[in-house]
Amino acid sequence: MDRPPEYKKWTKEALIRKIQILETAAQARSDPNAANSSSIQKQATGGDESPPPREAKKKPDKKIDPSKFSTRLVAFKLAYIGKNYGGFEFQVSAQLPTIEEELWKALVRACLIFPENPDEVKWEEWEYSKCGRTDRGVSAFGQVIGIKVRSNRPLPKKPVEETKPDGGATSASENEMGMAVEKESDIQLVEEKPFDDFSDEIQYCRVLNRLLPPDIRMLAWCPTTPAEFSARHHCRERQYRYFFTQPAYSPIPRGLENPKASSAVKDGWLDVDAMRQAAKKFEGTHDFRNFCKIDPGKLITNFNRNIFECDVVQVKDVETAMPYLGKDEFRPANMAANTEPFPKVYYFHVRGSAFLWHQIRCMVAIIFMVGQGLEAPSIIDELLDHEKQPQRPNYTLASEYPLVLWDCIFPNLEATEDNERINSIDWAYMGEDSPLNQHGATGLVDQMWGYWRERKIDEILSGQLLNIVTAQADISLRRDRKAPEFAPLSQRTFEGGNRERLVGKYQSVLKKAKLAAPEDTYDKEARRKGYANANEWREARAKKHEAAMEAIEDS
Repeated sequence: MDRPPEYKKWTKEALIRKIQILETAAQARSDPNAANSSSIQKQATGGDESPPPREAKKKPDKKIDPSKFSTRLVAFKLAYIGKNYGGFEFQVSAQLPTIEEELWKALVRACLIFPENPDEVKWEEWEYSKCGRTDRGVSAFGQVIGIKVRSNRPLPKKPVEETKPDGGATSASENEMGMAVEKESDIQLVEEKPFDDFSDEIQYCRVLNRLLPPDIRMLAWCPTTPAEFSARHHCRERQYRYFFTQPAYSPIPRGLENPKASSAVKDGWLDVDAMRQAAKKFEGTHDFRNFCKIDPGKLITNFNRNIFECDVVQVKDVETAMPYLGKDEFRPANMAANTEPFPKVYYFHVRGSAFLWHQIRCMVAIIFMVGQGLEAPSIIDELLDHEKQPQRPNYTLASEYPLVLWDCIFPNLEATEDNERINSIDWAYMGEDSPLNQHGATGLVDQMWGYWRERKIDEILSGQLLNIVTAQADISLRRDRKAPEFAPLSQRTFEGGNRERLVGKYQSVLKKAKLAAPEDTYDKEARRKGYANANEWREARAKKHEAAMEAIEDS
C-alpha cells in the first residue's frame, strides 16, 4: 500500500501545481464534453476551417539512475540576503519562501539528490545538517550545511566470475592468474588514473548557482568533509553582525527641538562610545534569559552562553554623504560642523559558541537604548543578573533585516580548548578551482556585481532625491500661521528599522511590564498538552527518545 503524501512537507510550488491539477480534473468531471466541444475548438483554432493543432510528441524523460552513481557527504558554505525569505528553515506555513525550500528545489533539479517524491521536503535521508537557523528577514554570509549528494567518484568494481568446466565458478582473481600464465608476454599493466576532486568532480557550487535565485549564492564546498561531519554539532563559533547608520535616523533641526525635551544625546544620533562600553559587558559566560525569546516547546534549562567578543565597529569607505547633515543645526552640539561626511555605517559585532532564540536582536535592542541616552550601560549588568531580574522586561526587539550570520567556525574535531576557534575546514572557494568561476561572464563576482549595482543605483537615486528635498524648503518662512513652533514632545526611539518609532513618554526598561519566567511558560505549555507540569513533560520526552534509540539499535 502506497504511503499517502505528506502535503505539509511539500514545497509551495508543488502545492500550487497540485491544486491546478485537481481543479482541471474537477472541471473535466463536471463537463466531460467541454474539452471536445466544437465551440472550444473554434476558440482554440481561431475558425471553422482550421484543423485542430497536432499534439507535440513528448520526449521521454531522461532520468538519472541513482544506482549508477556514488554519493559523498559534502559541507557547503553559502550566503543569502534574507529580506525576501521567511527564514532559513523550511516551513509550510510560512507566507514567504524559505532558504531551505530554494535549496531543496535546486538540489533536486541538479540531480544531486534523488528523493522518492521531489515535491516533499525530507532532509533526513541525506544526512543533512545546518549550522544556524536564521529567522525571517535575517541574512547570512557564512551559513554552512552538510548533505550527502551525488558524486562523480567511480563506484567500486564488482568481481567478475566465470564458469569452470566442472560447473564451478572461477573467481576473477583465478581467471587473471591463468591469463597471466598463458599470455604473460601480451599483458600490459595499466594504472587507473586517481580521482581528482577538482577536475573530475561535479562543480557543485557552479551547478547550484545556476538554479538558485540571485540572492542565494553557494560560496564554497569542502572536498575533504569527514564522514561524521555535522554542521550543527561541530561548529564551535558563530559570528553575527548587526548593521546600522550614524545618525540612526534623520535628526530634527536644533531650532525645532522641544525645549521641554531632556536627552543626553541629540535626537537621531547615537553615543557610539557608550554603546561600546555596554557591548563589552556581554563578553564572558552569562545567563541570557533576559536577552532572548522563550520558545514554549524547547524546555531549555540552561540559559548560559559564552560570548568570546562583543564590540561596535565602524565600516570604512561605505559612506554616502548627505550634505544637510553637515549643517550645525542637524549635528550634536559637541560635534564641529563640516568636519567629516555623514551618515557613517557601523555594526554590532558578536562572536560566541552558541546563541538563544532572538538573542542577538535582544542584545542590540538594549544597546540602541544605551546609544540614545535612554539607558545607562549598567542596564546590561542588571539584566544579566537573572536572580535580581528573574523575568524579562517586555521591550521591543531590534529589527531583523540588518542582522547577518557572518561566519561559522569549525575546529579540528580533536582540537583542544586552546585552539578550538581555529577554522580547520578545507574550503574550496569559487574561483580556486578555475579563475573563471570567480571572474568572467558567468563568474560569482559578476553575478554579485549585477545584484549589488541594481541596489546601489537605488541608493544613489534615493540619496539624490533626499538631498534635493532637504535643500528645497526654507523652513524659516512658516507660511502656515498655525504651524507648531516646536516638534512634538513624544520620544522617538530607534530599533534598527528604516524609520524611528514614536513611543510617547519613554519608560525605562526595568519599569516595563515583565514577561513570564521561562519555567512558568513551560508549565503553561505542558498543561496545554495534558501534562501536570514541565518536569513531567520532560520525563515523557526523555522516555520517548530512549524508546526510539532502542528501536534503532534493535533494527
